[in-house]
Amino acid sequence: MAQLRVPITSLDHIMGDRTAIVTIVEYGDYECPHCAAAQPILAQILAHFGSQVCLVYRHFPLVEVHPHAAAAAEAAEFAGAQGLFWQMHQAIFAHQQQLNVPLLISLAANLKLSPIDLRDALASDRFEAKVQGDFIGGVRSGVNGTPTFFVNGMRHDSPYGVATLSSAIDQAILGAAARSDDRQGER
Repeated sequence: MAQLRVPITSLDHIMGDRTAIVTIVEYGDYECPHCAAAQPILAQILAHFGSQVCLVYRHFPLVEVHPHAAAAAEAAEFAGAQGLFWQMHQAIFAHQQQLNVPLLISLAANLKLSPIDLRDALASDRFEAKVQGDFIGGVRSGVNGTPTFFVNGMRHDSPYGVATLSSAIDQAILGAAARSDDRQGER
């Protein structure tokens, strides 16, 4: 089973309690219909497990088949630099069918972000290194399509439905509890 090769850092976008027992890392592409379909599933998972789970999103734009995915990722990073990553993330997926640069600029304006600054950031590739860093980390971790999920560092190779992700999370919680019990017994 493939493992996550790049540790989670302060540069990652994390939704939920950073000290959660379980961390889900998603490698996604804003133009991928499967990634869009996974978003309500992830919302359900986060609502169900509460503070036991946090979600990390990393960019994996498949630019050969999704021509606007890299620009969308950079727009999300632009919003993230101003504390609005998750709002832009959700807005992009909500408008995935119309994805293009003018839409990204409109979404930024809707979030009260400067459309001119976003246009400049996209033109100068200001956030390209972050997006590429995520992509390279994904490749190093064995990601070859989107969405790809890791649950506590282990690749989730089953379908990404609520039942299969919940099962993987339950197993991770049980594993964490067992490790905690082992440490208690060593004292």
